[in-house]
Amino acid sequence: MLAATALAALLITTAPQDPVPGASVQDPAETRVDDIVVLGRPLNEAARDFVYSLAVPARGRGLARWRDTVCVGVVNLRGEAAQYLADVISTRAEDLGLKVGAPGCSPNVVITFADDGAEMARAMVRAEPAAFRVGGSGMDLGRAALGRFQEGDAAVRWWHMALPINSETGRIAVRIPGETDNEGNPSAPSISTFGSLLTTIVRDDLNKVIVIVDVDGVAHLTAPQLADYLSMVALAQIDPRGDTSDFPTILNVLDNPAATDSMTDWDLAFLEALYRDDRAMRRNPAVLASSIASDLARGLRAEQEAVPEN
Repeated sequence: MLAATALAALLITTAPQDPVPGASVQDPAETRVDDIVVLGRPLNEAARDFVYSLAVPARGRGLARWRDTVCVGVVNLRGEAAQYLADVISTRAEDLGLKVGAPGCSPNVVITFADDGAEMARAMVRAEPAAFRVGGSGMDLGRAALGRFQEGDAAVRWWHMALPINSETGRIAVRIPGETDNEGNPSAPSISTFGSLLTTIVRDDLNKVIVIVDVDGVAHLTAPQLADYLSMVALAQIDPRGDTSDFPTILNVLDNPAATDSMTDWDLAFLEALYRDDRAMRRNPAVLASSIASDLARGLRAEQEAVPEN
């Protein structure tokens, strides 16, 4: 009840509004355009460092993304406030070409508000351990990461479940403990490649995302800031331990609420690159970074050309 009351007050006092893509109050002097140099380094290098700081796939896998429908459920928050957050996240998903579940759909993005995030995480893992660790290779970040999910004082914590999928058959491409074939033998899917790890037919699909929000830890954020922060962790495998302080991203607002009002151009470029239909991009951080750099370069050049000459 405390969580619902406090967050409801936050949403009332901040006069929720539609987020403005790319809006940022960061000092423009930090970004200069001179042969596309940003943040004191070549754009390609900056984009590469951004990707490595931001994202974390399961070991041996590429970055996972949602393949089809996203259904957002918000728990322990009053209806109006919960609907606002679900609507913003759903809109961000639609902007990436995803479908959004109809009212009453079974949530695959579950956002739970709590007075004690760590205790809520422990209670959820105790209640349904199989919901967090199915046991298949490449489906999550592992036992140690799950331990960290249940500890500490993070204002927002999250857990991603992904499925390696055979893109030719649409079937799970790894053995799930306990699964058997029609004859009762352990099921072991076969995987083919085309001469390179970059062209494997296996893709990585997000299957479920569980997010826990400690209400006191986000009380200093505006509703649009919180909604876009949650959108980032719901739509991509963001590293809970990643250090993004050197980059313009919504993920910095917990430590610095003045950093940005909504997702930045960097955030949008990352998500748009991730959701392009290119498996090589998601398996190779360098390819993903190159795509992000290209998107950012176009935006920077457009801004430069829009400045009137004196």
